[in-house]
Amino acid sequence: MKTIHIFILSSFIFFSCKKEIKVYEVTPYKLAIPSHFPDMPIPADNPMTVEGVELGRKLFYETKLSSDNTISCASCHAPNKGFSDDREKSIGVNGAVGRRHSMALVNLGWQQFFFWDGRSATLEDQILHPISDPTEMNLPFDQAQKRLENDLEYKRLFIKAYGTHHITKEYIAKAIAQFLRTLISGNSKYDVIYKYANNIPLSPSDQTIYQSITVEEWAGFDLFQSLNGADCFHCHNGPLMQVQRYSNNGLDAIFTDQGRAEITGNAMDRGKFKIPTLRNIAATAPYMHDGRFQTLDEVINHYSHHIQVTETIDPMIEFAFQGGVQLNANEKSYVKAFLHTLTDNEFLTNPNFSNPH
Repeated sequence: MKTIHIFILSSFIFFSCKKEIKVYEVTPYKLAIPSHFPDMPIPADNPMTVEGVELGRKLFYETKLSSDNTISCASCHAPNKGFSDDREKSIGVNGAVGRRHSMALVNLGWQQFFFWDGRSATLEDQILHPISDPTEMNLPFDQAQKRLENDLEYKRLFIKAYGTHHITKEYIAKAIAQFLRTLISGNSKYDVIYKYANNIPLSPSDQTIYQSITVEEWAGFDLFQSLNGADCFHCHNGPLMQVQRYSNNGLDAIFTDQGRAEITGNAMDRGKFKIPTLRNIAATAPYMHDGRFQTLDEVINHYSHHIQVTETIDPMIEFAFQGGVQLNANEKSYVKAFLHTLTDNEFLTNPNFSNPH
């Protein structure tokens, strides 16, 4: 009987002292999508949550994800530079120089493929490449996992976001992707111009911005949209200010970078690269896949006079046969003025996108 009593007492003490297992519940995240934008497609296996975005934001600025603890995603995608890099080619660990210019990270939730050559079909897959790339962060994923699992703060954040402290590369990619989907830019002068041109009602704040649009900016917009003007709209239009395809925009007569052809093996893809958005273009110099142009003036001059015609030239560049659209000095200044209307200062200074460390 004494033994039975001891067993019952021990069992009571054990169960009364055992900690209650906490069930972690995530909070749905409400994206602030501008009214004139389409709905953002969200992957079913990576729904937006407050906890996931918080974790992804911290990981975006985390230097532990590089082999020498010096490089983060933000090193090549700085918020005040439109989440781009002001160097022609980004610098990775140990001074390694990348092949191409870093694309600006903006409105990524609507992108259909990623990288200049389109080698990733999803945002989650795109995120996996820089961490292990020898010229970027150069860190094997098993080491990235161990570093984060040895950090008590990250263990807590992964439990909050995913209910587990076992950190995988898939969870890392999903969290960063959630944060990147919040990087939405849709509050610039251009957005008011777009709404007005498409008969979308203007809000009171839009009306104020509308009154500030200059004659030069309107002239630049007209040239931008004109077949006989700057003829830019074939590749850059709509709320996203880009068309989801690849283009050889006449940069070179001989291709030192094969572009999309490196992925497809198709000779007719030589010299073709993903068409980038023009959102915040004035803040994201230098330009093109190799960062060759330092200013908007150089870009406008290229399309005006320096198109190189090759077998794979984009047929939408209708005046390629004469070297470009042949804008005069005034027309160039108007187009440049319009390009500045794409600057979204609220986006560039949004505290929700800043380093939380």
